[in-house]
Amino acid sequence: MSTLRVETMDTTLLPPPERWPFWVDVSARVSAPIAITSDHAADFQGRARLVALGGGVALTRFRYQSLAGRRTHRLIRQADPEVYQVALPLSGASAISARRRDTMLGSGDFTLVDWGRPHAIMHAPGPRGQEAASSVTAVIPRALLPLEPDKVDRLSAARISGTEGPGALLAQHLHQITRHPEQFRVSDAPHLADVTLSLVSLLLARHLDTEARLPAEMRQQALLTQVRDFIDRHLGDPDLSPQAVADAHHVALRTLHRLFADEEETVAGTIRRRRLERCRRDLTDPLLADRPVQAIAARWGFRDKAHFSRAFRAAYGTSPRAYREGRRAGTGPAPSE
Repeated sequence: MSTLRVETMDTTLLPPPERWPFWVDVSARVSAPIAITSDHAADFQGRARLVALGGGVALTRFRYQSLAGRRTHRLIRQADPEVYQVALPLSGASAISARRRDTMLGSGDFTLVDWGRPHAIMHAPGPRGQEAASSVTAVIPRALLPLEPDKVDRLSAARISGTEGPGALLAQHLHQITRHPEQFRVSDAPHLADVTLSLVSLLLARHLDTEARLPAEMRQQALLTQVRDFIDRHLGDPDLSPQAVADAHHVALRTLHRLFADEEETVAGTIRRRRLERCRRDLTDPLLADRPVQAIAARWGFRDKAHFSRAFRAAYGTSPRAYREGRRAGTGPAPSE
């Protein structure tokens, strides 16, 4: 299977004197020229994973000891990539200055960076230098964002929550792709780019109170992502049903079904498949080897033992018990997502 295109930078593979110059050079090529310094330039230990989704949309996961950068008018005149960057610090102490605004960021706070405007950034280790600085970012071409540039500019260097609402969804999306790009096919890239753009747009529009002005297809994509996240978080609830999902999102049941009309499976089919996948995973977990099959089924929302057995056999061609025994003996089919 051909997976997403990933570029990895790791300075520890180079001799210490070459590490910082390499990072500076690659950083300029990946984004745009920026004057950067580091308290650890003499032996810079940095790692970055870049996942290009196409259409100018790219996700990157960073980890390093410390970094400070300044994007000046002169550097902008040299090259303006015409992109926004949405950044989420994961560890360390972070700050950004732009539009006469100085903002300290905590872990879990998004901020917006416009690479076409002057700004300064700082990312240092955590307390007492015990924790490296890390972050995950999404780059979006300005032309793709369906929001008025003057209004978006208000959010430059602002603190935006990444732990609730659209921010939490976007954070989870960025984590999943940058941590496990091997789980996605190269053919998934355009769809993942669309989802990224929809979630970034929803996040910014929510803070600008212009959510209703987003294109209908973008709001639909964001709602679909919210629904799938809701389903995954409530699989253990035996009362999870299409009606329960619709009620939780304040939409009519027919609206929910229309949302899934172009998908490969219905709402009910999605709930059933995800429950079965969780059950199958638990059946192969050595730590759960003594847990009864029915207890595993109940954990993921299956009330009726006979119904669970029929659904599992229809999906995987064998009974839950036989599947578990086959995996223990090394003769059963390997789990795959």
